[in-house]
Amino acid sequence: MEQPENKGQQLQVKISDEVLKGTYANMVQVGHTREEFVLDFMNLFPPSGIVTARVIVSPGHLKRVAEAISDNLKKYETQYGKIEASEAPEHKIGFRTE
Repeated sequence: MEQPENKGQQLQVKISDEVLKGTYANMVQVGHTREEFVLDFMNLFPPSGIVTARVIVSPGHLKRVAEAISDNLKKYETQYGKIEASEAPEHKIGFRTE
């Protein structure tokens, strides 16, 4: 069965005030299973830290997200200049639940 084309259709997306203000993260940890990727965004301030957001996506969607980030990074560097990658933190990160 053929699907109708929805090209050009605009979606209206709502965002709450809480989500709109955003959340800070200075670290992300990525894990995966066969079915999904889990991205834990963290705010680390040694000796502790907190997970500020957990995003779970399918492998296909993560690939599109990675391509979009790569494309936007190239556009940013074209406009503002090359970004130097920062060094990875040297400490181990462990999780605990309360």
